[in-house]
Amino acid sequence: MRPSSDERAPATVGGALRWAAAQLRAVTDRPVLEAELLLAALLGVSRAWLFAHPEAPLDEEARRDYARWVAERRGHRPLPYITNEVEFYGLRFIVNEAVLIPRPETELLVEVALAWLSRHPHAVGVDACTGSGCIAATLAHFEPGVRFCATDISPEALRVAQANLRWLRVEGQVHLVQGDLLSMCRRPVDFVFSNPPYVAAEEWGALPPSVRREPRVALFGGEGGLAIIRRLLAQAARALRPGGLLLVEVGARQGEAVLALAHACFPRGSIHLLRDLADRPRLLRVVRGE
Repeated sequence: MRPSSDERAPATVGGALRWAAAQLRAVTDRPVLEAELLLAALLGVSRAWLFAHPEAPLDEEARRDYARWVAERRGHRPLPYITNEVEFYGLRFIVNEAVLIPRPETELLVEVALAWLSRHPHAVGVDACTGSGCIAATLAHFEPGVRFCATDISPEALRVAQANLRWLRVEGQVHLVQGDLLSMCRRPVDFVFSNPPYVAAEEWGALPPSVRREPRVALFGGEGGLAIIRRLLAQAARALRPGGLLLVEVGARQGEAVLALAHACFPRGSIHLLRDLADRPRLLRVVRGE
């Protein structure tokens, strides 16, 4: 849904925001917020600046570009792919169509991981399926002493992760490796953290159109959404040292199945399923038994 070459947004900040919000009501339940996020990113200003300057004029280029961005969003292109940025755990991350868009529910994994790392400052481990690198870069940012590997099968995703490590100035703490899950681990590790693909094929039709624009390789976890989780658990059972920590984000409907897989792989482990802020099963936590 592209605008014609001469289509423009209104000529002032306030007018453009009202126009865009009206355009976006068909595709989002937060049209005002998205209109603000798009214009703030386009102009390189804060949302607070927009509120304070509703009469500020927009030049011809900005009016055309804003109309194009709004049309792309109306066509269900995810907003972070338009602006090439997203906020996660209070930090700004670069994203594009090569990576899954970081989501608030993944912040639970980060919170639990940071609490554990603060007690194990010299631990070494792996962030598997790193994608944009949001987990790895966030952990490195808040725990400057940590050193670990981050893996992904996609070279395009790893380029995005590298850009985010560079942006947050934590390149020296995280070693990026192209590979499948933990296949490159040659020595025991203290932790494995992962937000793997866990969407089941049968759930595809129920996904919002914008989510279906994200990379399939980062979404789909095979039959029941469990194929990759199953392999990850088996590999982690071999890779983790006794007492090591495994954290895996899972789908809200996968709790019982994931617990069964975890108990099979870690028969002497301490296994829990933590709930997110919406009270949905979200994070598998396993401490390997001695």
